[in-house]
This record gives sequence, C-alpha cells and structure tokens, in this order.
Amino acid sequence: MNGKLYLIPTPIGNLEDITYRAVRILKEADTLLAEDTRHAARLLKHLGIDRKTHAHHQHNEHKALKGVIHLLQEGQQVALVSDAGTPGISDPGFLLVRECIREGIAVETLPGATAFVPALVNSGLPCDKFCFEGFLPVKKGRQTRLQALSGENRTMAFYESPHRLLKTLDEFIAVFGAVRQASVSRELTKVFEETVRGSLEELKTYFENNALKGEFVICVAGERYEEK
Repeated sequence: MNGKLYLIPTPIGNLEDITYRAVRILKEADTLLAEDTRHAARLLKHLGIDRKTHAHHQHNEHKALKGVIHLLQEGQQVALVSDAGTPGISDPGFLLVRECIREGIAVETLPGATAFVPALVNSGLPCDKFCFEGFLPVKKGRQTRLQALSGENRTMAFYESPHRLLKTLDEFIAVFGAVRQASVSRELTKVFEETVRGSLEELKTYFENNALKGEFVICVAGERYEEK
C-alpha cells in the first residue's frame, strides 16, 4: 500500500502561525523533506521536534524525485516543508505533487500560511476576484508577461525582492500608469510589518526614501478599478 505525501505550510515570519495538525504530522511523518534543512531545523527546534530533514529544493528536486516516490510506494508518510509559506506556491512542490498524482499516491495539503493572501486582503483593493503572479521572470519573458497583464481587470498580486522593488515599480508605472492604485506589504507577520497604499507613483516615492528590507508583496488594482 502506498504512503501519503503531506504538504505542510510553515510560518512566513511569526512562528506562532502554524497549526496543531502541522505540528503533529511533522512529529509523526516517516520522512521530512525541506527546502533548506538549516531553516527547517530552526523551526523544528522551536517546536520541540528532534528530527532529521532531507533537502528538497529547486536545484535537486528533479534528481530526488524518483527516490521520494520510491519511499512513498513503500508505504512511508512523507512531509514536505518550504522555507516559509505553502510548498508549491513560488516554492518547490509542484513536480512532486504531479508525480504522486501520476503514480496514484495520495497527496494532502494542509491549510496555512502564505504571504499573498494577507497582503491582498490588507491592500484595500477588491479581492473577490484576483490573479496571483508570484515572481515575474527576471529577464526573459518579463516584458511580455507585463504587457499581457496590461488589460487585466482583476487585482494582481506579485512577489518581489528588496533589490528589485524600485525597478519593478518603475515597470509597473510604464505598463499600468502612474496613478494606478496599489499596495506594497513587507515583513508580513513580523514585528516591523508594513503596508503602504496609494498610487504606483506614490509608492515609488515612498520606497525611494525608506528602508528596502524584507520580502515584498505588491498588489495592483485591475484596469477598471475605480476607488469610491
């Protein structure tokens, strides 16, 4: 009988943001896979769990795939965690889930932390319908993707790193217009959590004069959004 793959969301900042069920499965699973074993070790230590983890990240997931599937086919319960948030959302996990489905192996994804949901809700922009874009391509395909979104009517959510934030806001101004409403959230769930709202031009001015620290979520209003 096959085992089961569990995808375990981990806190994006505040370590209290983990569910009781996630903690139980981290204790009980036969094998723990982690995007960064050192990062996972710190979380497990905080939770009082003394377990070894095995690396499963974007640089080795193709190579490791066959071995993990073999463990599952032997009946093992395997849990996968990313550095922060839900595996598969801008993190490793998709390839393993797809292969499990192909092999008839059960997959269970626990609900939990992910950065774009609180940023979207906190933006003040419509969130009944939205599109999640994650990280835009760094080079090839970036402008093509932005142009494809130029007529998007839903609120758009993006991930961005500190060193590319200002460049990305410049690109957004060029594609969506300087007055398009947006929000930028950083350090979500942490002590210095911050959400700044306004036009894209206002956001650019703000972050030109303030610290660029933490991971960022940018929410941009759709083309037909009208503030009332």
